[in-house]
Amino acid sequence: MNLPTLLRQKRTIIMGIINSTPDSFSDGGDYYNNTDKTLNRIKNMLTQGADIIDIGGESTRPGSELINSDEELRRVLPLITAMRQALGEEIIISIDTWKHTVAQEALRAGATMINSLGGLQLDHKLADVVAHYHCPIVIYHIKGEPKTMQQGEITYTDVMQAIADFFTEQLRLGEKAGITRKNFILDPGIGFGKTVEQNLEVIKRLKELQQFDLPVLIGVSRKSHLAMILQEELGEEILPKDRLEASLAETAIAIQNGAQIVRTHDVWETKKFVTVLEKFL
Repeated sequence: MNLPTLLRQKRTIIMGIINSTPDSFSDGGDYYNNTDKTLNRIKNMLTQGADIIDIGGESTRPGSELINSDEELRRVLPLITAMRQALGEEIIISIDTWKHTVAQEALRAGATMINSLGGLQLDHKLADVVAHYHCPIVIYHIKGEPKTMQQGEITYTDVMQAIADFFTEQLRLGEKAGITRKNFILDPGIGFGKTVEQNLEVIKRLKELQQFDLPVLIGVSRKSHLAMILQEELGEEILPKDRLEASLAETAIAIQNGAQIVRTHDVWETKKFVTVLEKFL
């Protein structure tokens, strides 16, 4: 099934996360440089209800260092190829990259959509790749870059207006390059250059993105702002793998406010959660 068909079903779509990196904040590199182990994990996620598998070869956690395209491709191409061979042509594979060279090679290998940090602003040639392949692209907002985005004072006059302005410009650039508007998916970038309070405000005001009449993706799974909230209230540090309940609480509000795609590390738990949540919506 392709993504446009999924979106027409008007249900919550689940994107399962695979970090093919040695420095993931959430799993510490569990799925780095081990294709067989990762492929088994992907099979489990699909069985548990994942509609999309999002593969990333470069960490975008706060403080992370950027890597070159060759290293990123070394991490993701064998996995994409193995997925296509083992799982067939029906699986929707997303490549989490902002680099046009990585996106192009991943699409050639079997990826079907792009999930891009900063949309088209970090590598303008990415727009040409998307236009050529006519594939969906998630553009997610960031202020700054991963290495420094959570350092110092993070200020916005109006965080949602800043995000809306970003999307307006990204859509203009993309359509000018030949990307069909319906291929865009919007992600406000929770945790990317935003304080705890700003992240919460974005979730509360998510309905404002309906002005674009495009699907909205939200990714809050295990993120550090949830740990900050929990530590302030509970008085203890909560590690990434213990942030499930907090992630689902925020996910619920996001879905109520219009998110249609949820990006998560915890596919089975999220699938059960949204199955019941949707009965009330």
